[in-house]
Amino acid sequence: MAEQTSGLADDRALLGRTSTAERVADILRSRIAEGFFPPGTRLSEDSIGGALGVSRNTLREAFRLLTHERLLVHELNRGVFVRVLTVEDVEDIYRTRRLVECAVVRGLGEPPYALDGLVQAVEKGRRAAREGDWKAVGTANIHFHQELVALASGERTAELMRSVFAELRLAFHVVDEPQRLHEPYIARNVEILQALEAGDRDAAERLLAAYLDVSLERVVEVYRRRVGDGD
Repeated sequence: MAEQTSGLADDRALLGRTSTAERVADILRSRIAEGFFPPGTRLSEDSIGGALGVSRNTLREAFRLLTHERLLVHELNRGVFVRVLTVEDVEDIYRTRRLVECAVVRGLGEPPYALDGLVQAVEKGRRAAREGDWKAVGTANIHFHQELVALASGERTAELMRSVFAELRLAFHVVDEPQRLHEPYIARNVEILQALEAGDRDAAERLLAAYLDVSLERVVEVYRRRVGDGD
């Protein structure tokens, strides 16, 4: 835990003078998503609170917020842990993604669309792939889909999917086969982007639905071997 929390001291400046549980939760959410606290890790109140310079009550409220987002789990008499998803959780995440992401594309108005964020995410993914940084490819892939959701211009949608994508990262950390998992989706993201650039929402939605179906199959196949069925 000392090694994992050492970098948190650098995040203390992000809290500013008005330290809040929400800001602490933002920092911890990012750290969990980046894999600094892998699934199953017990989070020490003393270590994290000391690294961030926040009170125990503030930290506990941040833990409560992240537990509500299903990123953490509280185990009686044991403490707070980064959640380990079940296969059913992974399937539910993809079910939610399909409902929301496809609806966003289907509901787009008339072209042209604001696609700069998608273009940047595709380029980051390609650059990371050339460098052999497959975890960065995975991050770029999630950014692509966050930018896709952002096309809906809805705060509630963005907030919902922020939590969903953070949960998805928990699954990716367990799978731990980043190249096999993420490499095929570089081309698929390009196809979706090209369809949107052409103003073809129907084609983009079909490509996206196929993408999510294949991604679910791949993730569940490996995840089931790693953690079992959750029974």
